[in-house]
Amino acid sequence: MADDIIIRVQSPEGMKKISATKRETAAAFLKKVAKEFGFNSNGFSIYLNRNKTGEILSQNKALSLLKIKHGDMLFLYPSSSPGTSGEVMDTATPHSSSSLPSTSSSSSSSSSAGASSSSFSSSSSSSMLRSHSSAHIKEDEIDQFLAKQEGKIYRNKDPQLCRHGSMGKCVHCVPLEPFDEDYLNHLDPPVKHMSFHAYIRKLTGGADKGKFVALENISCKIKSGCEGHPPWPDGICTKCQPSALTLNRQKYRHVDNIMFENHTTADRFLDYWRKTGSQRMGYLYGRYTEHKDIPLGIRAEVAAIYEPPQMGTQNSLELLEDPKAAAVEEIAAKLGLRKVGWIFTDLLSEDTRKGTVRYSRNKDSYFLSAEECITAGHFQNQEANACRLSPDGHFGSKFVSVVATGGPDNQVHFEGYQVSNQCMALVRDDCLLPCKDVPELGYAKESSSEQYVPDVFYKDKDKFGNDITYLARPLPVEYLIIDITTTFPKDPQYTFSSSQRFPIENREALGETQDFHSLATYLSQCSSSTSFLDIVSDFHLLLFLVTNEVMPLGDSIGLLLDAVKTSNEELAQTWKKSEQWATIEQLCSTVGMQQTSSLDDYGALGGPSGSTPSASSSAMWSCQHCTFMNQPGTELCEMCSLPRS
Repeated sequence: MADDIIIRVQSPEGMKKISATKRETAAAFLKKVAKEFGFNSNGFSIYLNRNKTGEILSQNKALSLLKIKHGDMLFLYPSSSPGTSGEVMDTATPHSSSSLPSTSSSSSSSSSAGASSSSFSSSSSSSMLRSHSSAHIKEDEIDQFLAKQEGKIYRNKDPQLCRHGSMGKCVHCVPLEPFDEDYLNHLDPPVKHMSFHAYIRKLTGGADKGKFVALENISCKIKSGCEGHPPWPDGICTKCQPSALTLNRQKYRHVDNIMFENHTTADRFLDYWRKTGSQRMGYLYGRYTEHKDIPLGIRAEVAAIYEPPQMGTQNSLELLEDPKAAAVEEIAAKLGLRKVGWIFTDLLSEDTRKGTVRYSRNKDSYFLSAEECITAGHFQNQEANACRLSPDGHFGSKFVSVVATGGPDNQVHFEGYQVSNQCMALVRDDCLLPCKDVPELGYAKESSSEQYVPDVFYKDKDKFGNDITYLARPLPVEYLIIDITTTFPKDPQYTFSSSQRFPIENREALGETQDFHSLATYLSQCSSSTSFLDIVSDFHLLLFLVTNEVMPLGDSIGLLLDAVKTSNEELAQTWKKSEQWATIEQLCSTVGMQQTSSLDDYGALGGPSGSTPSASSSAMWSCQHCTFMNQPGTELCEMCSLPRS
C-alpha cells in the first residue's frame, strides 16, 4: 500500500526497522516499538534527533503530522528508572532479523539503565549490546578461549626495511590483525578462508567497536504474523517476503583443520570397504582445540568413529534408525568427547591385491555431490554453533564432513569440507534439491502453492571476463563448499590406548558381532601384564558394556568412563572390584567353556563316540541368563547367545 512506511529506530541495543503507516497514530507506533525492543510502555523515550530533542509523545496525532516520513531514523533511549527494562516481552520469532532473545534477569535491567547516559559510539555500548542480547548463551569452551586471546600476528624487525631502534615499530614490523588477507595468502600453503574468530575481530574492530554487529541467520521462509493480506499462496507482501539470495563464496570457516589422532582409527573404518566393497559412513567423535597454524583457528581432533546402522552398496548408502544414538552421545560426553563431524567412503577398487583405488570422483568437475552437500547441511543444522553475537543464539556450525576417496596416486585420501551458511539456510528451509543425472549440480526449488521459495542467484564470468548473474537452476555446488585440510600427526595420539581390537558395532555383514563371545575372545587376547585401564580403553568396548541386552551397565559404568577420560589406573582398578565386572567375568568364563561343552554335546548327539542323543535335547529349554524359551536341539540361546549350561 502507498501509505506503508518503514521507520528506523536506533537504540543502544542496535537498529531495528518498524513497519507503520502514514496515518498511524504516535501512540500505536510507540506500542509497536515497545513490543519490538522488549520494553514496557514507560521504559523508554523516542526522539527525532540524537541529542534528545523532539521527543515523540504518546498521542493521537498521525505520524504524517509529526513530519515522520518513510526511511526516517528515530533515536530510542531507555529510561533510567529502576525496573524499566526488567519487564521484557518475549517477541523473538524464529528466523527474524529484527528480534532478540528475551532476557528477564536483573543484570539486563541494570545494563539498559546504565546505557541511557552513554553515547552510541562508546565501546561500552558494544559490550552492553552483546551481553543484553545473548548473555544466557553458553558458547563452546574453545570459543570462550579464543574470544579472550589477543590474536595479533607479531613480526620480527626486518633488517633491510626497518630503520628504527629495537623498541620501535613501523609498517614493516607492526603486529598484524588475524584477518589480514595478505598475510594469510602468503602462508605455505595459502589460507583461502580466515578463521571464524578472525572474522568476528574484523567485524568488531572498526571505530564503533562492532556496536551494531549482529550475525543474522538467513531465512528463506515467509515471515509469520503479517495480517494485511491472506496467507500464501493467496497473498504476500514486501514485509513478509524473504529476500532473494545471491550465493557467494564464504570468506571464513568455522573449523580450520581436521586431524585424526592416529592412522589406526581411519584404517579400521576403511576395513569394511576393503572386505565388502560397499560404501560406509560413520560419525566422528572428538574435541575442538586451538589450531595454532592459523590466527585464532580451530581444529577438530578425531578420537573415535562410531558406525550407525546403515545399508551400503557399491554405489549408495542408506542410514537406518539408530536405537543406540542417545547412549552413544551420553558415553561420548562422559568421556569428554562430542560429535564433531561425519565421514563416508567414495571408493572404487582398481586392484584389491595391491590395495589401489580408482579416482572415484572427477577431480576437474566436483568435490562433493549436491546430495552430499544437502546431507552435510542437514547435519550442520542439527549441530548449530552457539554464538553470543547472533539474535537467534546460534550461527553456522563446526560440524565437518570428511570423504575418503581416491587420489591421483591411486591411494586413499581423506578430504575435509563444510558447507556455507547459505547452504545451511537453503537446506533448513527445504529450498535445495540434487540433480538426478549430474551429481555436481544442485537445483533451487520453484515456488508452489505449498511453499514460497525466494529466487536464488549466483555470479560467474562469461568468456569475455564479465560478471554475469545466473538463476540457480541448476547450481554448481562449488559455491556452497568450504574445503578444510585433513591431516594425521607425526606422533600418533591415543585417547583410547587399547592395543587389541574389539569388534566395531553394526558390522554383522562381515560376521563381526558384539556379544559376550567376542568379549571373551577380546579379553583372552590381552596378556597378563596389560593394565586393566589399557584393556577397557576402547570406545567400541565401552559402548557394548553400556548397550548390550544381557547385562547393560548404564549409570554404574560412570567411574570407569572417568578412569578412561583421565587415564587414571587407580580409578579403573577400583571399578574392577565392583560386582558388575565380577558378573561380566563370570559370563565370559561361562562362554569360555563353550568349546568343551560343544564337543561333549557332539558326542552325545551321535558323533564319533557313537552314543545317542540325550532326552533333554528333545524338549524346549529356558535360558538361565535371560529366560528366553529356546527350540529343542540347540545349545546356544537365540536371544543372548550364551550357552545352555
